[in-house]
Amino acid sequence: MWVPDDLVEFPDLVMEQYGGEAGAHIVMRNCTGDVRYVGQDAVATDVAALSKAMSGVDVAEGFLPATSPGCFALTAPNLHYDSYENYLFALARALREEYRAIVQSGLLLQIDCPDLPMAAHTSSWDNTSERIGYQKYLELHVAALNEAVAGLPPDRMRMHICWGNYAGPHHLDVALAEVLPAVFEARPAAISFEAANPRHEHEWEDLGKLKIPDDKVLIPGVIDVKTNVLEHPRLVAQRIGRFAGIAGRERVIAGTDCGFGTFVGFGAINDTVAWLKLGALAQGARLASERLWR
Repeated sequence: MWVPDDLVEFPDLVMEQYGGEAGAHIVMRNCTGDVRYVGQDAVATDVAALSKAMSGVDVAEGFLPATSPGCFALTAPNLHYDSYENYLFALARALREEYRAIVQSGLLLQIDCPDLPMAAHTSSWDNTSERIGYQKYLELHVAALNEAVAGLPPDRMRMHICWGNYAGPHHLDVALAEVLPAVFEARPAAISFEAANPRHEHEWEDLGKLKIPDDKVLIPGVIDVKTNVLEHPRLVAQRIGRFAGIAGRERVIAGTDCGFGTFVGFGAINDTVAWLKLGALAQGARLASERLWR
């Protein structure tokens, strides 16, 4: 029902990525009736688990990720609604309950939006981005997201965009500069994006050419989550410094490109190495802070 186009010419790589345990856990569903939210117990369990893990630990605050309406629509074909647009906004209205529950718990809400960059290099069940044009697709999906989070405080929300957390060639990825203007129209105050991997690290230069709204905070990925090579803290500090020079030191939060595991049983990073990478992230952030507030 959907496939990243950059993998089409590499069937052997697809089998390496999804042919084992990971593929067995990927189950797609069709929409065959009116969408409604039934995840109240699940989100309460997640909130409780994260809150318990944070208790007694020296952390400022935690964030809980949730899927975007567009990401849901991308991976669950519509067999019920009379249009993609009506399906998308029905999802937005249903997910509103989950978003509100996370914010009201005191945790930050992170809405994961891989649908935005990925639409440009993904063939899906509907191919809406081709039908209406990529920029219109971005505007439509951001509008649905904004409806879903209407009334929630922007400073308690962040959104994550990525080109798909898989170790493919990514040679068909759309440029960050084509995605961000639409993303800047979304209500969440903070924007997380890939900036450390070899396909997108150079785009910090392009960011400097864009008008970044004063109410937005940038969360660039300064750790690559697709390789077990451990970043040096000085490199992490250098990457942070690039974005601080563009947006200002008060509006940059150091992050990872994406998550260390996309599906159960599917992740490119060894567990122990993942902790080392998070350690390098913390060390690099301290170095950057010393330099920026020197």
